[in-house]
Amino acid sequence: MGDQYEVYDQCLLEVGEEASSQVLIKCISGRWESSQKEDSLDFSRSVLLVYSASLIFFMQAGFAMLCAGSVRIKNVRNTMLKNLLDACGASVAFFTIGYAFAYGGDNENLDSKTFIGSTNFFLMNVDNYAFWFFQYAFSAASATIVAGTLAERCQMGAYFGYSLFLGGFVYPVIVHSVWSRHGFLSPNASDPLWKTGMIDFAGGGVVHTTGGITALIATIILGPRKGRFHDEEGRQLTKPREFPGHSIALQMLGTLILWFGWYGFNVGSALTLLTDKKGKVAALAAVNTTLSGGTAGITGLFMNFFHEERRTGEPFFDLKYAMNGALSGLVAITAACGVVEPWAAMTIGFCAANLYIIGSSSLIKLRLDDAVDAIPVHLVNGIWGVLSVGLFASPFRLEDAYGFSKHTGWFYSWGKGSGDATLLAAQVVGVFFIIMWVTTIMLPFFVWLSWKGWFRSDELEELVGLDRSYHGEGLAMHSDEVNPEYVSAFNKQREIQLRQRRAKVTVQSGNRSGEESAESIPHLPRESLVSDTGDRFSDNASNP
Repeated sequence: MGDQYEVYDQCLLEVGEEASSQVLIKCISGRWESSQKEDSLDFSRSVLLVYSASLIFFMQAGFAMLCAGSVRIKNVRNTMLKNLLDACGASVAFFTIGYAFAYGGDNENLDSKTFIGSTNFFLMNVDNYAFWFFQYAFSAASATIVAGTLAERCQMGAYFGYSLFLGGFVYPVIVHSVWSRHGFLSPNASDPLWKTGMIDFAGGGVVHTTGGITALIATIILGPRKGRFHDEEGRQLTKPREFPGHSIALQMLGTLILWFGWYGFNVGSALTLLTDKKGKVAALAAVNTTLSGGTAGITGLFMNFFHEERRTGEPFFDLKYAMNGALSGLVAITAACGVVEPWAAMTIGFCAANLYIIGSSSLIKLRLDDAVDAIPVHLVNGIWGVLSVGLFASPFRLEDAYGFSKHTGWFYSWGKGSGDATLLAAQVVGVFFIIMWVTTIMLPFFVWLSWKGWFRSDELEELVGLDRSYHGEGLAMHSDEVNPEYVSAFNKQREIQLRQRRAKVTVQSGNRSGEESAESIPHLPRESLVSDTGDRFSDNASNP
């Protein structure tokens, strides 16, 4: 009823009290119809935004399946729990401070530029919950990218702490800079950088490059899994040892779930644009996402086939390269899906697959251990995707999505004889900012965790599997994957640690009668915890 009276008062002021009843009724009818139409559009947008966010959240299942299938069976439970903690931790972090840092005060004083948001903590004075849910799903996805890279050797506490820190502070600052209307890189700012800003349609830089550079820093500090590049004596292996995942079926399932969720990622981002052509842009994003992922999957499969034929003379089709190739194409098109033509999407996907192959082989040469190849998939192709906007952005698609087309992709400018590379330069600045910001914050953070001894798991825990050390007896205990001697040594170590903790509690409570004091518990050297066979705390070829 309040809305009806408000419409009546507005029309009365507009037509005047002396107007005829017919004129007044016509005004009221028109305003009421317009109001209902706006409410209907707002409802439809909110529903579609929540649906898109649900698709993005479903990608957590894809990440979990992909990671679980890529690790050895003795680490499956631990890996899946870390994926779940990413979703849980991101929800709390983004609710309390993350959203405020990213979009706080986004509708206030639009002429100003800020480095970080400063209002709307705990969602205070926030009415658009659909938009919050959509952005939360992005935040959780960025944190989960790192899970596979650190698999099989990262402590639980350190992982959860990193996830909260990234989702609550590091990632939101990047979001604010690129997507907020107050961000210095945002194309939606009142005065965007070089009149164009950095265009990242759905998060190729904001989400994937952020997660990828974090994964790279973390794996450098954490180090490789035991036995990956060195033998039990610490000598460097001439050929790195492969640690194949225990289930190619789970990897395939995870890949397809991620592809499905990517339609929420890319297509749903069109709903956040400040344009009346959201439907047209969303349809283009869907087509480009499909073409880039499909082209990259085929390219990855056959380029690896060709490479193996030239290298060994025995070519074979490796499903891993088809899956990661497709994921690379999906990552690469994320930044550009709404502003490039379909033929450009295929070109971007083709390049993405080749960059993945180069990046994956480079990691091996650099002795960096990435259990799921997240670094070449997300970091390398996240950067490539952002830069591809500066090369392939179409003037017509830019006009539809952002309302300007003065600075287009460099190839279009070059074709017109101008050579205007303003948009490409803005993209380079954006990539540089993301890399420097994440490195400046996360490098000291991971170094500090490592210095405190909180980052990497104990070497014996790593050998028996993190499922055993963190979650009790795991699936690997019923298989031949874990050396029984390691399990025996691990149980002995745990028994000693438990006795020490009980003795410490007894001392603190002041009750020593009938109990062993902390000093009476033997502190055995690590080597004595191993059986008399002389095996060391390293994986060997027969018993990983």
